[in-house]
Amino acid sequence: MSEGTVFVVDDDEAVRESLSSLLTASGHNAVAFASAEAFLLSYAPVPLACAIVDLRMPGMDGLSLLEHLRGKGLNLPVIVVTGHADVPLAVRAMKAGAVDFIEKPYTTAAMMDAVRRALESARAGVLGQVDLADARNRVASLTSRERDILRLLVIGHPNKIIAFQLNISPRTVEIHRANVMKKMNAESLSHLVRMAIAVGVSSDEAAAPGLGESP
Repeated sequence: MSEGTVFVVDDDEAVRESLSSLLTASGHNAVAFASAEAFLLSYAPVPLACAIVDLRMPGMDGLSLLEHLRGKGLNLPVIVVTGHADVPLAVRAMKAGAVDFIEKPYTTAAMMDAVRRALESARAGVLGQVDLADARNRVASLTSRERDILRLLVIGHPNKIIAFQLNISPRTVEIHRANVMKKMNAESLSHLVRMAIAVGVSSDEAAAPGLGESP
């Protein structure tokens, strides 16, 4: 019995074959496509499904595919795959409705965890919904410096850039970042980004509107 259908959309043949083998071995029905255009030509909604989509592809890229699906009202949970340098693009994808993003190189465990979460959201009929009241309370518990760190993480800046912008050491950034992850109860960077977006933490504000400043 299939544990759900997972569409793999990636222009890299080796990646498609590797992911398809992994997903099939885990009991999923894997369906692979070499382009976003090919996926859209064949896609038909199924009861329990998600998609793994590479952000960087020739022709229609992953972000455009995601925006097209949402524009058509197709609520397929999408996991986007990105290189480390493309985290800001992944954040845009999260704002467009992606349920998760995975940075290359990723581990098998990280990918399968993302697939599990995406299929759980499909089963529940939600797309990465966030408990807004809980998320706002968690943001409110952050110190002013931790909110600065959160804002810069949402932009997609690595620790070294954050350290430079805030005039602190990379080690201090690591400590604050760990505290932010713990206080926000975030399982991953993508989970943290999703919560931050939901409560209004964006590239030009250090905290969600109306929350005030922490001491």
